[in-house]
Amino acid sequence: MARESAPVGTLCDVAGLRVGHWSDPEAQTGCTVVVCPDEGCVASGEVRGGAPGTRETALLAPEKSVQRVHAVVLSGGSAFGLAAATGVVEALEARGVGFPTPFGVVPIVPAAVIYDLGVGRPLPRPDAEAGRSALEAASAAPIAQGRVGAGTGASCGKYLGFERAEPSGLGSAARTVQGAVVAALSVANPVGDLVDPSTGAVVAGARLADGRRPPPERRLETFTDALAGTNTTLVVVATDAPLSKTEAYVLAQSAHVGIARVTRPSHTPSDGDTTFALSTGRGPKVPLTLLAVAAQEVVAEAIVRGAAAARVS
Repeated sequence: MARESAPVGTLCDVAGLRVGHWSDPEAQTGCTVVVCPDEGCVASGEVRGGAPGTRETALLAPEKSVQRVHAVVLSGGSAFGLAAATGVVEALEARGVGFPTPFGVVPIVPAAVIYDLGVGRPLPRPDAEAGRSALEAASAAPIAQGRVGAGTGASCGKYLGFERAEPSGLGSAARTVQGAVVAALSVANPVGDLVDPSTGAVVAGARLADGRRPPPERRLETFTDALAGTNTTLVVVATDAPLSKTEAYVLAQSAHVGIARVTRPSHTPSDGDTTFALSTGRGPKVPLTLLAVAAQEVVAEAIVRGAAAARVS
């Protein structure tokens, strides 16, 4: 039986990764940058749900030739927030970090966004300067969680309207499996509620006018097409175990299972759930099945931890 730790720590438990935030508490938006070692991380990803907002995700498919990425950007601001990745790309280029080409390096920086325009003020939005600021703030210290970075304006339980939703925030968790670290960073912004996976009890989500939780059937009875494009859960799962790009894709798929464990409902046409998987390759080789199961666990834990931190941040 493989020995593994309980979910604790954060994404930066994976040696070589750094994370930085830029936050605007007044506008209730922000962005978060996961910075890889200069040589990059083997990476893949998967987009599910009907309403994603992404950049450079096509190259993450396992059959594409690019193997490594140099950073991942998660941002608020809906499609406008994808501009934050431009600032990260430009700053990394200035440092000489990127994919080598005959005429200079090209940093590979996939990005994904959440819709938070209706939470605070629709302006300002994360832009290239916000991305650069998040990159400059990146460190290997334990990650701030809750209403910070891309999670500043994240909310859940919007099926009764934005005014009935609760903050869901940014969360992170990590564990070890046979000596390898598996960790996750999440920004939960679903149309549905977030639940305790062991009990099914709602930990964050919609409330009725009197403060009570609505019965589960209300999640479906009240859905309308007006919610489309305004919800998304974003996840970065990372490990120091060596992985091929195809194996990283399996980890990205497993991350979606973690989302589904704690989100009711998840992966709807109104959501744009997107996962990224990174491997630094600096740790021990571990069976892929063990890594995949651990990824499911840390993603679920990260989402719940983010919601808990958002209530007090």
